[in-house]
Amino acid sequence: MKGLAVMVCLFGCVASGIAQEQSLTGNWMATVDFYGSPLYWKMELKQDGERITGDFSGDKVEGTYAGGKLQFLAKDTHGGSEELTASVVNGQISGTVIWIDSSDKEHPATRTFLAERVPVRPEGPAKTHEFVPTVFHRQFSALNKPVLTINPGDTIHTTTVDAGGADATGVRRSLGGNPETGPFYISSAMPGDTLVIHIKSLKLNRDYAISTDGIVPRAQSQGMAVTMKDTGKGTKWKLDLTKGIATPENPGEHMKNYTVPVRPMLGCIAVAVRPSNAAPGTGDDGSYGGNMDFNEITEGATVYLPVMVPGALLYFGDGHAVQGDGETTGDALETSMDVTVTVDVIPGKRPMEPRIENATHIMAMGENGSLDDAIKEATENMASWLKDEYHLTPSEIGMVFGTAAEYRISEVADRNAGVVLKISKERLKGLSK
Repeated sequence: MKGLAVMVCLFGCVASGIAQEQSLTGNWMATVDFYGSPLYWKMELKQDGERITGDFSGDKVEGTYAGGKLQFLAKDTHGGSEELTASVVNGQISGTVIWIDSSDKEHPATRTFLAERVPVRPEGPAKTHEFVPTVFHRQFSALNKPVLTINPGDTIHTTTVDAGGADATGVRRSLGGNPETGPFYISSAMPGDTLVIHIKSLKLNRDYAISTDGIVPRAQSQGMAVTMKDTGKGTKWKLDLTKGIATPENPGEHMKNYTVPVRPMLGCIAVAVRPSNAAPGTGDDGSYGGNMDFNEITEGATVYLPVMVPGALLYFGDGHAVQGDGETTGDALETSMDVTVTVDVIPGKRPMEPRIENATHIMAMGENGSLDDAIKEATENMASWLKDEYHLTPSEIGMVFGTAAEYRISEVADRNAGVVLKISKERLKGLSK
């Protein structure tokens, strides 16, 4: 009887065919080919028999799935659409999308694509990875080969070179311009997620730093530019790793007793940008992070960045022994560093711009071509944070800003200016989520 039951079951499985097809219900990530560049579109499907509904890159889906063939039409609210025809084989959906832009309906475009289920977070104990870099990159590119694949919860211990490319021994390992360690591929991180980077340790690993003695044009008046005309020369600083202080190697008459406590920080921390965009150089910054030069990205801080490509591709470098607000000389005290970070992923949520948190504050970044625009971005970034996490109304956000906002100028040296809006966690304790 048992053998007969097995035979009946096997026969039923073959005879039912379509009924045994794996359900497509769930979250998928589609890689769509646009003239040789991949774009990543989220696809959320719900299957009810042969009927398919859901969401394709924000557009409403209606279609069918039968006999291993998937067809649907996705429409946006402006008259555009995506008509998909695909096969489902070995857990992958592949085929073509006829894309109609609402602003150019006369020229539909056919794109090929491949979709796979959004990976689940890997299980198992967290690991610590010792990584010795041999190559350093000068673009935050999705095309650079990952140096290491790690899981959420894992820790990386590694080193960085200074902004000029010199390592802990002073040996030049790369061209200058903030060469980066990485990129690190984080399993299960997908576009639309948030990459979380906990900075566990930043340790200076040599006894000197390099800098300059000028003031960048954005921070000078016309009159001051005349008086500062002979500055901008390179300077060297001694780092006392035992006492934790920095002093000028060749001080002028009035700087003989000048010392400053070191506060190691990462000038650069970033994820890769979409490969459809030109990869920014490591001297630039934006929504991906990058050369933010914010002097509170220190040991104990947590950085939140929006994931733009599968695996996020985490880069970091440009270590500073100490830096004043704005990086007004154009360089901080640039040096190499030992770095330990722990990474994590928040699925399905992403910040509009980089965010930072430490023991006392939450901090929202804004980077743009002017300080005026940067302060607007920082304000909007924090408003979005308070709305999403604390469910505040616009009126309530205005009242919190009016009583608790702390603005810092993080960057004036590069193409983009940077402004950070900080709010004390003591003030946040009074908010009801």
